[in-house]
Amino acid sequence: MKISDMVLWPGTKICERLGVDPTGDVALIRWMINTLIYLVIALIFVWIIVV
Repeated sequence: MKISDMVLWPGTKICERLGVDPTGDVALIRWMINTLIYLVIALIFVWIIVV
């Protein structure tokens, strides 16, 4: 498994669960899901460090 596959794994699994091809034309959905997931993780991490 490549690093890029590991980074994109959450969005890929959610797209597969929704019945959407994660590598097709609607790959922006995978990008959006990954962005939201990693945004939440980053914000929690920053919040823990700041507080």
